[in-house]
Amino acid sequence: MTSLSPAVSPSPSPRPQAGPAPSWDVERVREDFPILARQVHGRPLVYLDNAASTQKPRAVIDAITGCYEGYYANVERGVHTLSQLSTTAREQARETVRRFLGAASADEIVFVRGTTEAINLVALVAASGLGVNPGDEILVSTLEHHSNLVPWQRLCEARGAHLRVAPIDDRGEIVLEDLEALLSDRTRLVAVAHVSNALGTINPIRRIVDLAHRHGALVLVDGAQAVPHLAVDVRALGCDFYAFSGHKVYGPSGIGALWGRAELLAEMPPWQGGGGMIERVTLERSTYAPPPHRFEAGTPFIEGAIALGAALDYVSALGLESIAAWEAELLRRATERLLEIPGLRLIGTASHKAAVLSFTLEGIHPHDIGTILDREGIAVRAGHHCAQPVMERFRVPATTRASFGLYNTPEEVDALADALGRVRELFG
Repeated sequence: MTSLSPAVSPSPSPRPQAGPAPSWDVERVREDFPILARQVHGRPLVYLDNAASTQKPRAVIDAITGCYEGYYANVERGVHTLSQLSTTAREQARETVRRFLGAASADEIVFVRGTTEAINLVALVAASGLGVNPGDEILVSTLEHHSNLVPWQRLCEARGAHLRVAPIDDRGEIVLEDLEALLSDRTRLVAVAHVSNALGTINPIRRIVDLAHRHGALVLVDGAQAVPHLAVDVRALGCDFYAFSGHKVYGPSGIGALWGRAELLAEMPPWQGGGGMIERVTLERSTYAPPPHRFEAGTPFIEGAIALGAALDYVSALGLESIAAWEAELLRRATERLLEIPGLRLIGTASHKAAVLSFTLEGIHPHDIGTILDREGIAVRAGHHCAQPVMERFRVPATTRASFGLYNTPEEVDALADALGRVRELFG
């Protein structure tokens, strides 16, 4: 078997410098999202739960409807017209994902249910190729979503390996010196989020990749929270695997993608058996299709993949740099407004953040805050955000999280701040 070694990658592009407040026709953008016109409890919907799931533009809705009304059929091997149309549309979506991630080939794109399934696929399948043995190590960070923690815990338990955890500081940033100190020739893989779902911290992925590769370790990046906010180029990042979910980036739920370097995917055995992932089957043995179909057993979420392609085309047409600039302005305004509220504590103040604000209000449980805000039509998330180690690090049981997207407005930021002020007054 070919050695599964890290890639040698080109130098990253320079970080774009912050500019003036962006020009962004947010009202025009909002017209693309039918749900934003509705009311909740008699109030206009203010949707600030984008880190959990984003709303869907008409382009995505139309892509699903168009598939069902115009050409739906099972993909691959069908000689009739509808099957060929569905197959072509799905493979065009795969090419869209390739282009969106800056991958070298569409054959490096595996459709999965989402980031969770992608990480589990790597943990369960790549382990054999990685040669994880007793005493070997997997390295994660305290920032990780449970989906990028539990699969590695299970892998270590099954293989007799050790899970190492890089700490975060009081700002919610990974302590790179400590991460580097934890790396050794026993480290087989580093799994880290591009952007923290709980805090919004943007991690220095290229720097982490360089450190890991010096020790011969592979790097998997959880990109679920990055792709809605940042332009991603997997070859510039230099990582070995990258995973994301459609429902975080204005696409459907139940669909996502795993990108892996071609030579790694070629050495990985299938993780599920069934139709679509084989070359030939006899009663005695089977041979398997090459990637990516090797990892896509059974009838796929055809319409989901097509709609995911529509979502990525939609955000690409708006421009990731423009989206990032608009959301940075929303984050700046929200940070200023919320810090004016007595007793409010921001959890996570990293120097580089996506548009996510986690906070507590002294003496008020986050669930109470979320419930009261909902009565005013404001949707936020309250809880541990599937990141309990982060909550333990900051010694809080939970936070309230407001997360912003490309359709949010400064007026919605003000509505949030004003409502939190009333919550503060209500609890005295």
